[in-house]
Amino acid sequence: MGSKLLIAALGGVNEIGKNMYFIEYGQDIVVIDCGSKFPDENLPGIDLIVPDITYLLENQERVRALIVTHGHEDHIGGIPYFLKQLNVPVYGAQLTLGLIKIKLKEHGILRDAMLHVINADSTVDCGAIRATFFATSHSIPDCLGVFFQTPEGNVVHTGDFKFDMSPVSGPYPDLHRMADIGKQGVKVLLSESTNAERPGFTPSERLVGDHILDAFARAKQQVFISTFASNVNRVQQIIDAAVETGRKLVLLGRSMVNVVSVARDLGYLNLPDNLLIEAVETERYASNKIAVLCTGSQGEPMAALSRLASSKHPKIEILPGDTVIIAAGAIPGNERNLAHVIDNLYALGAKVIYGSGSSTGMHVSGHGSQEELKLMMTLMKPEYLIPIHGEFRMLYQHRQLAESVGIPGENVFIVNNGDTIQVEGGRASLGRKVASGNSLVDGLGIGDVGNIVLRDRRKLSSDGMIIIVTTLSKTEKHMLASPEVISRGFVFVRDSEELMNQIQERVLSTMNELTEFERSQWNLIKQTLKDNVGQYIYSQTKRRPMILPIIIEV
Repeated sequence: MGSKLLIAALGGVNEIGKNMYFIEYGQDIVVIDCGSKFPDENLPGIDLIVPDITYLLENQERVRALIVTHGHEDHIGGIPYFLKQLNVPVYGAQLTLGLIKIKLKEHGILRDAMLHVINADSTVDCGAIRATFFATSHSIPDCLGVFFQTPEGNVVHTGDFKFDMSPVSGPYPDLHRMADIGKQGVKVLLSESTNAERPGFTPSERLVGDHILDAFARAKQQVFISTFASNVNRVQQIIDAAVETGRKLVLLGRSMVNVVSVARDLGYLNLPDNLLIEAVETERYASNKIAVLCTGSQGEPMAALSRLASSKHPKIEILPGDTVIIAAGAIPGNERNLAHVIDNLYALGAKVIYGSGSSTGMHVSGHGSQEELKLMMTLMKPEYLIPIHGEFRMLYQHRQLAESVGIPGENVFIVNNGDTIQVEGGRASLGRKVASGNSLVDGLGIGDVGNIVLRDRRKLSSDGMIIIVTTLSKTEKHMLASPEVISRGFVFVRDSEELMNQIQERVLSTMNELTEFERSQWNLIKQTLKDNVGQYIYSQTKRRPMILPIIIEV
């Protein structure tokens, strides 16, 4: 430990999602963000992916605080699982903590949580590490960058940001504060890289509101619009469009209802009292007086938009001529699911408006593009840069941007999760590796599903399973009945009777070839059946189903 300053990512570099970082000096560790991300098809049965916090648990007596930059899922989604293992004080802005409270209440741990509201003027002392803050703009209010002061130099974590100088709701990005931090000297800057490949500036969120209003005004029937529930600024613009066009608003999706409720209670949404109605009340109004705001902009199978697109929502339906707006960009990996939903919407006869950029105007990014990343580096004037929150190509592009504003390429660290950057004697270098990776959430289990379990799940999903039931005499160890062979996900038994009979005969011959002593060794029987039956099945079908022998002694 000594007097070194350590900086590391436990999630959020070389990936999009599950952001988590920490800085460590002496006896003090401060954690920044604790996000989650959704699994892909390679993780069957997994509900959520959160960061591996093994290193923090091993040093839990030194973890002073968790500071949260803003309220998006990829920054707060893992907090309930984190606090169940490591209950430390949590610091976040008012809306951020409001969204965190929803999660902690669902997990039954809100009462024990130590939550502290901060703003851009706050100071948090964590031993030798002092944290102050500065306001940034993003697609959700209450976003903060963090300025850490340590004996080995100052460190800045930008959080997610763009320089939106006409935001839907304040505050404006505090350029004066950022410039002042730069004058104090920044040893290391951790800056997000999501849009490092995009030239220019990211357009203002306010531009989206005009397009939404125009689409609402043109629609002759019901309007359905889907966006991220946590994009509070866009939700406000949808509310404004509904008011302007005289439409009642229906909220669909638990996360949408929860976020709107919290944001309204805390004063972040201006929502007229008579605007909201329940889905069952829509029949009382003309179709051109209805707007539906729902979850599912990423094509999630169980979200409201997917159920509407497949005509499976119990309370409301999309009719031919209705307008459906997808006011979000597809997160990498979700394109296929979203395309399927859009196809279904067209099949229902809906008019569908989707896609980012100038083609529809229904979505702009909440992340700064190349010129904004360069502006951040120019304001902060860091000696060293660690690009974060992006895949490798984005981090690499960020390095090139850094070089264009005068930061030497050797002072830019492109790292992996678990790599540490150590600062000692004013110089930064690559340090030791710490435990990192994914903790997989499956139901109530956290981290108990490993590679072996996932391998079995993939095998079951690809080739199915054969169950072999054999009944042996407990005393004489000979077979008391013909073996039973059961197929699940391998072949349809009625169409493959000959194959199933051949497998049964192979089981019978294998058992008969075993000596009485061998038949008393269950592990030997199971392994022999797996090998012999597996070889036969592969020779006949070129498939490798999971083979599960079950031995019953009578």
